[in-house]
Amino acid sequence: MAQAAAVAKPPAPPRRRRASATPRRLPYLLIAPAALLMLGFIAYPVISVFYYSLQNYNPTKPWRNGYAGFDNFTRIFTDDPLFWDTLVFSAKWVFVEVGLQLLFGLALALIVNQTFVGRGLGRALVFSPWAVSGVLTSAIWVLLYNSQTGITRYLADMGIGDYGVSWLSDTSTVFPAVVVADLWRGVPFFAILILADLQSVSKDLYEAAEVDGASRIKQFWHITLPHLKDAIILSTLLRAVWEFNNVDLLYTLTGGGPAGETTTLPLYIANTSVDAHNFGYASALTTVAFVILLFCSMVYLRLSKFGGESK
Repeated sequence: MAQAAAVAKPPAPPRRRRASATPRRLPYLLIAPAALLMLGFIAYPVISVFYYSLQNYNPTKPWRNGYAGFDNFTRIFTDDPLFWDTLVFSAKWVFVEVGLQLLFGLALALIVNQTFVGRGLGRALVFSPWAVSGVLTSAIWVLLYNSQTGITRYLADMGIGDYGVSWLSDTSTVFPAVVVADLWRGVPFFAILILADLQSVSKDLYEAAEVDGASRIKQFWHITLPHLKDAIILSTLLRAVWEFNNVDLLYTLTGGGPAGETTTLPLYIANTSVDAHNFGYASALTTVAFVILLFCSMVYLRLSKFGGESK
């Protein structure tokens, strides 16, 4: 029969389904709204600052508002001695603060990395100042430096110094006073980051060094410090940018005084914009500060060889 003689055809191979692009794009689609909002909140202020830096904009003197071109920048570099004074003090402030915070933070991290009774409590006490807000930190140190009820009063009771002395009002003592206040909160930042990196150092390296007769100092210099290189570079860069932009502590403690002795460039910008309402000139100062920070950060990362292998 013809039907019986017919040879059955083999089944056709299944078609390969094209991989849908939607699952691959789904994570990006989910984070797109948040990313766009963050971009808007970051990009709009930055663009506004660049725009107003080319303007004369003072809400209290609207008849003078208008396009200024590069007049604001010309004034900064040729006719504003306060800019150079505040820039020099900002560099001094950053260098002293970051250097001391790194030194004490490294020492604390090495101490709390050891095994001893009550180590958990010790770590909590070391890290606790970092959990305190900047405003609260300022309020604490304002009370501590109060000439009637603060440290100077108790020192005078012990025969050290005179009553009624205010360290924040004396040009010879105001800088060490604000440095100590900021150290109290800044040191734990370095201690936390360095301790986290110390946890990853293999103990086998120290055991091998002890077998070879290496002292504690040599172990620190040849094992610990090279391992901490990237953590130290990153933490110092982040803290330097933070300290350069520090306004709340100095504004609360001294307001930039006495006689402008503690006025940093960001504090000068804040006073120019908030107090003098000269937003155009303050925007130009902000633009210059941004360029300075960007240039110094690039040079620092270049010279420090961040991410490279330690020799």
